[in-house]
Amino acid sequence: MFYEIEAISHVRVPPVHFKLNTKKAVLQSLNERFVQFTSKDLGVVIGVSEILDISDGILIPGDGAAYYKTTFKLLAFKPELQEVIQGDITQIADFGAFINLGPIDGMIHISQTMDDFVSFNKAGTLVGKETKRVLKVGEKCNARIIAVSYKDMNSPKIGLTMRQPWMGALAWIEDDLKKQKETPKEKEKKK
Repeated sequence: MFYEIEAISHVRVPPVHFKLNTKKAVLQSLNERFVQFTSKDLGVVIGVSEILDISDGILIPGDGAAYYKTTFKLLAFKPELQEVIQGDITQIADFGAFINLGPIDGMIHISQTMDDFVSFNKAGTLVGKETKRVLKVGEKCNARIIAVSYKDMNSPKIGLTMRQPWMGALAWIEDDLKKQKETPKEKEKKK
């Protein structure tokens, strides 16, 4: 889920940014400090969206930089358990697939890609044995978040599943919807 979070911090503006107006210098320093910052409470910070207030700056002897108490808004992505997301498959491996969630990727273990026996083939795709469904790079998919780990703050791990109704490649979902709308006569013709 994407959030806009109001925060307050003392911002260090180095002398090289003194040529900018105060608001631009503070914004640049905030983005340098917070973009891609990751924490269990905030998730992954995408950027600073707005500066609400900047106090008068102070200089600390021996430092040379100016410090401003600043109130600002951050945009952050914090994955929530059971949240349904939509993204593109970025990589397929013999153990599963990676899906782009925006600022980070999530992983779908091969056993969670579809309700079928799944195998990895030489073409770099995952194929269902009975359904013949194929999952490939670039495919747009719906998935549900089933695990979130911040053990390594530089690389949070997101576990996903597509083994639930209305999850998986959007093409699969469209096929399922068409099958539901078929009349008994149409179903009989296909046999």
